[in-house]
Amino acid sequence: METLVTSRTQPKRDVDTGKIPTHQQAYERLRALILFGDLAPGQAVTIQGLTEALNVGMTPVREALRRLIAEGALTHQGNRRVTVPVLSRACIEELGFIRKALEPELTRRAVARIDATGLARLRACDDALNRAIDRGDVGGYLTQNYTFHRFIYESAEAPIMATTVDQLWLQFGPSLRVVCGRFGTSNLPDKHADLLRAIAAGDAEAAATAMTGDVDQGIRQITAALEK
Repeated sequence: METLVTSRTQPKRDVDTGKIPTHQQAYERLRALILFGDLAPGQAVTIQGLTEALNVGMTPVREALRRLIAEGALTHQGNRRVTVPVLSRACIEELGFIRKALEPELTRRAVARIDATGLARLRACDDALNRAIDRGDVGGYLTQNYTFHRFIYESAEAPIMATTVDQLWLQFGPSLRVVCGRFGTSNLPDKHADLLRAIAAGDAEAAATAMTGDVDQGIRQITAALEK
């Protein structure tokens, strides 16, 4: 678990000492477990279990739980029970509506700001994603898919929208893992080729359209997987 968690995160460092604060380590690593579906929808987490899994004290774990509950990534059920949310159809539709409103707009803004170096990074990320699909590597697929999208959204230079979208992805993460588990990686939707062509051509509207299609396909697959 340690390698899986730390390889997917880049925790913030203390500006004075360069050391990553323990509470931030706990938050980033628990966030990665949720984002990449290592914690399943409906799964309960405990402070004791997380202190052992993350190798940190109870106080950092409590702080991480508090932050992730506030972000909607975890749900407090009462009696000190915390679980990964199970998305209802209505919740999926609501999250999908917001994603389709924000992610195409972020993509539209990003096109003018992604230079040749950025485009090369996206292509390399997509190549790694495709290799993960060929291997049936669910974790690799989820990691590369998130990295691909996040680079585009951060390139938009619209931090409020980008932060909002990142929180939406955090709520979708466990359900995306369910999709991969039930349908396999070979059947996953891939609009990235269309996106890359549009970005290379500097066509913001085509890129936004491709992103809308990518998001819409993902939402449909999540809905189908969770209804089985």
